[in-house]
Amino acid sequence: MRNLNEPTHENVEFMIDTIKTKLRMATAAAMQASNFNMDKYEDIKDLYDIVAGKDKFSISEVEALVSELGQLRNK
Repeated sequence: MRNLNEPTHENVEFMIDTIKTKLRMATAAAMQASNFNMDKYEDIKDLYDIVAGKDKFSISEVEALVSELGQLRNK
């Protein structure tokens, strides 16, 4: 079992990949784990927890989650 309380690059990669998979993102290639700073780790984990906790998402939920993920990317 992965310890996501540890802020590591590997955990960021795992969480971003899980989010992309669960949301079936059409633009998943644009969301590489390397595009995120470790200082946003807690925000990424919060988003991951939301996504990991649900099986289905409405279109508006997907749009909101993808938007939030986009805000966390490096500018």
